[in-house]
Amino acid sequence: MIERIEDVFTRQSNFSADIAHEIRTPITNLITQTEIALSQSRSQKELEDVLYSNLEELTRMAKMVSDMLFLAQADNNQLIPEKKMLNLADEVGKVFDFFEALAEDRGVELRFVGDKCQVAGDPLMLRRALSNLLSNALRYTPTGETIVVRCQTVDHLVQVIVENPGTPIAPEHLPRLFDRFYRVDPSRQRKGEGSGIGLAIVKSIVVAHKGTVAVTSDARGTRFVITLPA
Repeated sequence: MIERIEDVFTRQSNFSADIAHEIRTPITNLITQTEIALSQSRSQKELEDVLYSNLEELTRMAKMVSDMLFLAQADNNQLIPEKKMLNLADEVGKVFDFFEALAEDRGVELRFVGDKCQVAGDPLMLRRALSNLLSNALRYTPTGETIVVRCQTVDHLVQVIVENPGTPIAPEHLPRLFDRFYRVDPSRQRKGEGSGIGLAIVKSIVVAHKGTVAVTSDARGTRFVITLPA
């Protein structure tokens, strides 16, 4: 009992530390930018530019806090999927529709391969997990290449595989990719993209569905494999 209480306090402490660490710098930047704008004579257009820039950063921070609260629910075993029978091919199609314009803009093709796998799951949660994986794949896939999403049934289990070509991730980073705010080499990041907790959310959703998620990466590409009970 004492260990469980200590574990809850530890998770809450880590949650607070993560939030403080991630929002400290952007808040400082917002304060500085606002102070400069107020201390100098600016045209209406210049003030509007400052406000739009601040709004963009505040929107990003609000999403990050929302994501952290989602993870806090998972940490406290409060993430309960509202399951119903789903055709994962249909769910992948809906996610593709959402990312189609972005993929086209980046010159990347999205391709689905596989069966119409049936699984009991929460459609919103599973779409969120797939969206995070696809967003991650788009971030690192070179122009002119193809992201492939596969669905297959293996030994009464359903697997969804998201595979993209690109620079391989070093083996020492793979075990920690699903840790919140974990950063690989900065050369694999683009300014303004990602909060560093997308993959942690993927894992929390999959675990809530009694499944597993794994990643491999080599010269052929990076592959995320979600395995769920059929």
